[in-house]
Amino acid sequence: MSYRVSVLQYQPRFLEVQANLTKLTEMLEKVESDLVVLPELALSGYVFSDLSEVTGIAESIPDGPVFNAFRDISARKDMSIVYGFAEKAGDMIFNSCALVNPDGTYHVYRKIHLFNREKLFFSPGDQPFAVHSAKGGVKVGLMICFDWQFPESARSLALLGAQIICHPSNLVLPWCQEAMKTRSLENRVYSITSNRIGTEFNGELSEYFTGMSQILSTKGEILIRMNETEEAVYTVEIDPSLATNKAVTERNNAISDRRPEMYSLR
Repeated sequence: MSYRVSVLQYQPRFLEVQANLTKLTEMLEKVESDLVVLPELALSGYVFSDLSEVTGIAESIPDGPVFNAFRDISARKDMSIVYGFAEKAGDMIFNSCALVNPDGTYHVYRKIHLFNREKLFFSPGDQPFAVHSAKGGVKVGLMICFDWQFPESARSLALLGAQIICHPSNLVLPWCQEAMKTRSLENRVYSITSNRIGTEFNGELSEYFTGMSQILSTKGEILIRMNETEEAVYTVEIDPSLATNKAVTERNNAISDRRPEMYSLR
């Protein structure tokens, strides 16, 4: 099965949701793909200084205007879109990502492992990892940025049947891109890490984002890796069915050789 997957990398303008949506729409108009992954908090930027900034750009699902804009793009372009956003749900705000499908279906994941100052503004995810169908019935697992640090994240998605792990990110530490090779290899799944670029300033606060967005094969091979500064979308063709083959050798299997009774995970 041939399946086109894309990764988008760019530099959002801090708190300028409409300008960022316009830029992303222009970038997506040029894409011919089945699945495209955008960064974490793709519409808002990241370096918040107080809660009012977060509440000002958070939106609810399915009522939010950004969500509905991506829903329209997904249907018109006939591609699934994964993007990160600040989600308002009752009195809580989550660092979330949405999978939007061209048939109108959608799914939301709320970041389970919050990073550093995110804990000042966001509630930790309140639902377990899950796998959903993207365009063509391909099984997609969602995780966000710092979730990479915890191997249980990707392993949970693999055990649930994910063929592709979609990984919206705002990476500031230097290790993730290399670590995701292992996450793909040990679980025999494709992974798509979409990172942002640039240095973002907000008063005395600032963060530099490492770029290097990438698409990895089920053996951890780099199919696409961008540099630290480019704004672009790259697309490759993959065969999602390869992610159902967990064989390491003729006598070893990455999943069935596990011995959970011998592990201490708590």
